[in-house]
Amino acid sequence: MDPLDLARAQFATTTSFHFLFVLLTLGLVTLVAVVQTGFALTGRPVLERMARFWGRIYVVNYALGIATGIVMEFQFGLNWSGLSTYAGDVFGAPLAIETLVAFFLESTFLGLWIFGWGRLNRWAHLALIWLVTATAYASAFWIMVANGFLQHPVGHEEQGGVLRLVDFGALLVNPTFTAAFLHVVGAALTVGGVFVVGVSAYHFIRRTAEVDFFRRSLRLGVVTTAISAPFLVGAGIAQFPVINELQPDKFAGRPGLGIPLSVMMLIGVALVLASWTAVPLLARDLVIRLRFPLYLMVLGIPLPFVAAIGGWVVREVGRQPWLVHGLLRTEDALSPVSATAVLTSFIAFTGVFTALAITDWVLISRIARRGPEVTPVPRPVSALVL
Repeated sequence: MDPLDLARAQFATTTSFHFLFVLLTLGLVTLVAVVQTGFALTGRPVLERMARFWGRIYVVNYALGIATGIVMEFQFGLNWSGLSTYAGDVFGAPLAIETLVAFFLESTFLGLWIFGWGRLNRWAHLALIWLVTATAYASAFWIMVANGFLQHPVGHEEQGGVLRLVDFGALLVNPTFTAAFLHVVGAALTVGGVFVVGVSAYHFIRRTAEVDFFRRSLRLGVVTTAISAPFLVGAGIAQFPVINELQPDKFAGRPGLGIPLSVMMLIGVALVLASWTAVPLLARDLVIRLRFPLYLMVLGIPLPFVAAIGGWVVREVGRQPWLVHGLLRTEDALSPVSATAVLTSFIAFTGVFTALAITDWVLISRIARRGPEVTPVPRPVSALVL
């Protein structure tokens, strides 16, 4: 194969894997923060148990997601040195900020939250999970700023054959960034909601003894999906005028993009209809009594992930043949490496990502099947002080 095709396939594979971790991380941390807020306000033990249970799943996914992100970053130097040389001063600025936010602030706050159970008072501990949530979305924010520059380069001028950043604010109001970031937020919340719904439904299929626990979780997931899915669809539709104006040739001559675009839109509409149908069925536990919807909820867990991959394919493949739209062609950004070297790294990275994905799935499945702790962990008196 041609080195360019191999390099593109490698980046598509690793980025797709990483994006799925990111979506579940963002969605779950938001729901954990909401549940823990309820516990801080009411002191109900069931809400504390919910925060701990869904929080454990979130932490596993976050840790392995960070590992996939580190692997992905290597490719900029290995395969795409032309991008760093030509546009590194602009493209690298938001990525540097994201690194500081994700690897320093978010990780620090998360570590304090994990080890703060039973040691910090509830309000300090609550503040930590909201700081984790804020920094998680800040990380996604800066990644989308960088990607928005690739879609529609702004805030720069060319000096000596390379791009120099002259207007940082322009990156933050780039229309290809603002429209897409809201879409990503909606996708993350939808993924989190559908995941919580599916796991809760699984336990009701097994006739769980934790009825109150998973009833509350099921309601949380359904309501979250019912709110976020329409927002997700609306934010996606809002991008079409931007695309038509700034990338009018995005879909021209690329009939293959119609398939992922159609799949993404169909899944989005299906999730809206399904969640809105489930909301009234939550009354009097009709969803649980009917049981058939429970099986659909479990089977629905992969759907938002599939839609997310479809959206990513449309956004990235539709930009070709440009890596920086209108300025740097993808073939010109390729590092001077042989097909053998790219293939070797492709196989190695794919193997690492596959191992991480399997590990993530096994650990999450084990925690989800086992269910919550029977009783919350005892805490010292000092931790109960308001």
